[in-house]
Amino acid sequence: MKIRLHQFLSRTGHFSSKNKLKKAVWDGSVSVGGRVVKDISYEFNPDKREVIYNGISLSLPSNYDYFILNKPKGVICSRINKHERSLNKKSVFSLFENLVDSKVLDSLVTVGRLDEGTTGLLILTNDGSLVNDIANPSKNIGKTYSLKVSKRVTSELINSIRKGVSIDIIRDGITEEYTTMPALVTKLSDYSIEVTIFEGKKRQIRRMIEALGNRVLQLHRSSIGSLDLEAYSLEPGQYKEESREEIVQRIGA
Repeated sequence: MKIRLHQFLSRTGHFSSKNKLKKAVWDGSVSVGGRVVKDISYEFNPDKREVIYNGISLSLPSNYDYFILNKPKGVICSRINKHERSLNKKSVFSLFENLVDSKVLDSLVTVGRLDEGTTGLLILTNDGSLVNDIANPSKNIGKTYSLKVSKRVTSELINSIRKGVSIDIIRDGITEEYTTMPALVTKLSDYSIEVTIFEGKKRQIRRMIEALGNRVLQLHRSSIGSLDLEAYSLEPGQYKEESREEIVQRIGA
């Protein structure tokens, strides 16, 4: 049975976003049957032609895997490269080593990313379709964070977050000004708030707070949609295998 190249690549779980998938194809990093293909809509039979990406043979998983992780502080959400290894960086994927099948581990990607200093709820899977569904802004899926800040929480800070904050983001090496979507905010104490955002720009929460003259000291993602980390009773670094049905039902993807 034939399948379009972008559909095949998405289902391998190897790419964390459609943009990265498309860029890999357009950059000439993907070959099908020994020939570089730059058309994401190219149709082929994956049972008859091998797909290679940067020297790695890709295939469709026979079964998909889903994990809920309580990400600890001090680990990154990507595979470790040589430079990061020299700096003794640790990856969330190392938490699964020798605990899940090596082929499953190699196929996993994170659904979105949390920076090194952020803790909390993280989904890992090799189901590229689910990754794209959760990341799709049109799904309007809220991600809730609790955070402690260095200065007292003011009504001005809360109102600004609710309306949208002007932050700088870097896209293709170019710094652009961007206004965040309105967010939900609840004051927890004089120095802590809970924020729910419906998008996921890089280091967005930290940049919003900094743009408003404050600074994040601790950042923890507690939920995605109605999928609440607290319900799993996981210590930092612990994970639990979950079903796709349960994740979709709670997140609404």
